[in-house]
Amino acid sequence: MKKKITIITTLIIVILIIIVLYALYYFNYIPHKKYTNKDFNIMTYKSKIDKDKDGIDDQTDILNNARAYIKTKPKYKSKYYTTGYPNDEYGVCTDVVAFALKDAGYDLMVLVNEDIKANKDLYNIDNIDNIDKKIDFRRVQNLKIYLDNNAISLTTDINKIDKWQGGDIIVFKKHIGIVSDNRNKKGISFIIHHANPYQRYYEEDILEYRDDIVGHYRIS
Repeated sequence: MKKKITIITTLIIVILIIIVLYALYYFNYIPHKKYTNKDFNIMTYKSKIDKDKDGIDDQTDILNNARAYIKTKPKYKSKYYTTGYPNDEYGVCTDVVAFALKDAGYDLMVLVNEDIKANKDLYNIDNIDNIDKKIDFRRVQNLKIYLDNNAISLTTDINKIDKWQGGDIIVFKKHIGIVSDNRNKKGISFIIHHANPYQRYYEEDILEYRDDIVGHYRIS
């Protein structure tokens, strides 16, 4: 009888361990193996534009800048900045994109503000007459509209893996990030993003677990 109880207890423990490991993997606390374009015979896209004339094409520049930003390990907190761009250790999801583009020569604070003023009817902002360039560009809904108007719109089908390239921008219903040049074993791209205060890694394999993708863009 004792032996039977011991076997059952062992099985329960094993099952619990498996469940915990799966949960840790699912939420990216256990790193996922990374693959590259080369592993799937996908040609890496290079932009023909070098906006800031630093010798690095825009697509590569945006990707590199996103990585440089997350290396600072920003802490997640929504704050208002008189500088527009956060100038301390904090930030939110939109800041990953804003800094990635800013250091490639695209100042979203200026660009989004100009687009809002020129296309007020397109932007669903409360009190549109009170436009605030220092915060409007840090709102996901505004960036979605701006990208619809000013970027190349691409597929949201994550299984069309050759259509996804590092340096692209992905928009979810309430979130945004930069597409990584790393992929999972199926070739689906990792995402560089900043989602919450409890996020362990800033570059994660999350696309297969999301059903709220609303946009995929490339700076033209």
